Amino acid sequence: MKLYSTKHQSPDVSLEEAVFRGLPPDNGLYMPEYIPTLPLSFFETIQDLSLSEIALEVSKALIGDDIPEADLKRIIDQAITFDAPVVAVEPDTYVLELFHGPSMAFKDFGARFMAALMSYFLEKSAKEIHILVATSGDTGGAVAQGFYQTPGVKVTILYPRGKVSDIQEKQLTTLGANVTALEVEGTFDDCQRLVKEAFLDADLRAKFNLASANSINISRLIPQAFYYFNAYARLKHLGKPLVFSVPSGNFGNLSAGIIAYRMGLPVRKFIAATNSNHVVPDYLSTGVFEPKPSQETISNAMDVGNPSNFPRLLLLSGGEWETAKDLITGIWYDDAQTQDAIRHAYDSTAYLLCPHTAIAYQGLKDTVAGMEEEVTGVFLSTAHYAKFLPTMEATLGTTLPVPERLAELLDKTKEAIPMSSNFADFKAYLLS
Repeated sequence: MKLYSTKHQSPDVSLEEAVFRGLPPDNGLYMPEYIPTLPLSFFETIQDLSLSEIALEVSKALIGDDIPEADLKRIIDQAITFDAPVVAVEPDTYVLELFHGPSMAFKDFGARFMAALMSYFLEKSAKEIHILVATSGDTGGAVAQGFYQTPGVKVTILYPRGKVSDIQEKQLTTLGANVTALEVEGTFDDCQRLVKEAFLDADLRAKFNLASANSINISRLIPQAFYYFNAYARLKHLGKPLVFSVPSGNFGNLSAGIIAYRMGLPVRKFIAATNSNHVVPDYLSTGVFEPKPSQETISNAMDVGNPSNFPRLLLLSGGEWETAKDLITGIWYDDAQTQDAIRHAYDSTAYLLCPHTAIAYQGLKDTVAGMEEEVTGVFLSTAHYAKFLPTMEATLGTTLPVPERLAELLDKTKEAIPMSSNFADFKAYLLS
């Protein structure tokens, strides 16, 4: 598997180098040189395959000979230990539940696969690495769980003070060992900027083997493609075109879906559903990409004003505005509309939607309502509702049950180091 930089000013690299480097030296993003199309025989029998079996076939096609099949199977078996069920919510409307992993968020797929992949490469090289990751909520908990006590790996997680839920914060600040949390005075965009600047800093690169666990790392996107194929496998028997509605912030999840599409997954339309941080829906409407400071919302993991994966999204969609808007519909909702969607789904179906999932649900309903053909709609549920309990209970006006493993976190003591949004301070901390 060869990968190139989206800025085309850095050498092509192997999968191993792309995984550990995270970002190319030219500050682009790594992209596969070639995205294979899976054979027709795969889709003819996909309904008979488990999620892990699907993952192996997709991985083999993407990764090629970089990793022997037996080792690749071991990596998948280590990483994908939970399901991604498809649940009927309304007629022709299904939810793809991605919160059944350890941190109860979809980021578990990417973080655990990445951890297993890095461990495989580290076993061969005997290197040690320092992972830097910015989080707007769920990435931090998934990375913390995925890399906790992994030999040869130190993890530093940056999160914006006061802008993640209590449970999200406890998931990334209570493990200790090789995981350190930095509570940044700023926004997620500030956290993301600090991580990017660190990767481009000569002093830090000379001292540390730095790696990224954000969705800027290509190894995060590969496993996220698995569950799109899995959704098709479970719904193939319905015989209708699929529409996927994806709650979007940094746009790694949607990019992974389009990788699946490029590999042959039959999809009629993708929906980029966002909150008030709607620079991508604006782009799809106008053709102008204009990053803006992020706005704080109740769907905090999507509070991204300058999505890092936008260059990938555009390239995967054909490289031009015209091709992107044909494949992707952009739509966005403010907090009041998000709460309305939560209430409507609960009152009409008893299904509990987290604030991010609610945006995907409403985006699907509104988009499909304007389509002439009959389709099967799938909205992605990216996190368990209980991770946003105060918002959920205030919205619905009732007390909601909390899974035991999340409830236990609230009694643990937070351990985080305060950090400014100034890169000089962050660099000084790392060097010390």
